Amino acid sequence: MSTTPPTGPPSGSSPEPTWHDDHSAGGAPHTPPSPWAAPGAQGAGSAPSTYPSTPPRRRRSGWLVLALVALIVLALGAASMTTFIRDERAPSSLAQSGGLPQGEQAPNAPVAQADASAPDWSATAAAVSPSVVSITVEAGNSGGEGSGVIYDRKGHVLTNNHVIAAGGRGADILVTLADKRVFKARVVGSDAATDLAVIALQNAPDDLRNITPGDDRALQVGQPVMAIGNPLGLSGTVTTGIVSALNRPVVTAQESQAGRSGEGGEPVVTNAIQTSAAINPGNSGGALVDASGKLVGINSAIASMGEGNGGQSGNIGIGFAIPVTEAQSVANQLIEKQVVAHPYLGVELRNAMATEGSTTRRAAGVAKVLPGTAAAEGGLQAGDAVIAIDGAAVDSALSLTAQVRAREVGTPTTLTIVRDGSRQDVKVTLARKP
Repeated sequence: MSTTPPTGPPSGSSPEPTWHDDHSAGGAPHTPPSPWAAPGAQGAGSAPSTYPSTPPRRRRSGWLVLALVALIVLALGAASMTTFIRDERAPSSLAQSGGLPQGEQAPNAPVAQADASAPDWSATAAAVSPSVVSITVEAGNSGGEGSGVIYDRKGHVLTNNHVIAAGGRGADILVTLADKRVFKARVVGSDAATDLAVIALQNAPDDLRNITPGDDRALQVGQPVMAIGNPLGLSGTVTTGIVSALNRPVVTAQESQAGRSGEGGEPVVTNAIQTSAAINPGNSGGALVDASGKLVGINSAIASMGEGNGGQSGNIGIGFAIPVTEAQSVANQLIEKQVVAHPYLGVELRNAMATEGSTTRRAAGVAKVLPGTAAAEGGLQAGDAVIAIDGAAVDSALSLTAQVRAREVGTPTTLTIVRDGSRQDVKVTLARKP
């Protein structure tokens, strides 16, 4: 199994996907009928057929009037109660509706879900789709397609570095909004090490809908999520799934894209969110959102069985997203300074086993500590086995590398190590990578 960025097909050579009529996209979401029926007439019942014969006629009339008044009061009270319940529930019903009255804008995230275990994905899609764009990169006979999210109302769009690098330097970049308006864009900054980039729309309109950021640190395995993007040129495609795993260390090679853009071929190491939501070529740079419509990750890579030996190069149910916390940090640095400061621990690592008493576990083994680095100043030693970082388990050299890269320079960090059979904590402050 290999891990590759789901880059869009090269310009001019897009595959010709086929689909059934029930898979066709486009058109506004259908508004389902309201589940709340208008309150019906409350039955008033029938008056007694006989009354005692002994009271005089005047008293019989008085009882009849009182009975009718009482029934009217009860009927009005029941109707009022029905109306009260309907008015209390109507806002929730409207918030969940995937359809919108003509002329009204899509709702903003977050979407209030009545049942978190069974989200109304139509409402989520309506809220998030205006914030997801399709990106086309063209440079002669090369190029590709991808996705992006509107980062702010100034026209900044966050995407993957391998999306904009597909056409090399000087390529034309076109951004298509959800309403099919097209804008040229320029590169603000890119970072190959994290596979993230920021582009800016030229003559950006003032009605952009920026994505609403969430918190990937609050995610739980099994939580439902939605991916939105431009797979195979099918813009505005939404797919759903769950969070399959967290803190999944993933290595993505970018030699081909980086080579064309003149950047190094250093592999990307991501402390990724793994999801079962279908991600295909062209989804790169698109949004992974929770049920409320908040951004939790940038879709960036898929696991593939490979194209040879009957393998499958598309979605096999294992996709990866860059957590929004890391994506925001990189995006802000690119917008402000056009460069990114990467954290650095200062060790050479290997896979290892750590034995603590009668327990043996996988760990990141410290093979060498470089002098003058954060690791040296914190007191790490060769032979230490790192089993956790800030409480998150570490089970390999790649795991520790991904965790470190997900943090910001200057972040105080606690490494839990096993040294000579005993567990202890080592505090370090991550420095900037030289």
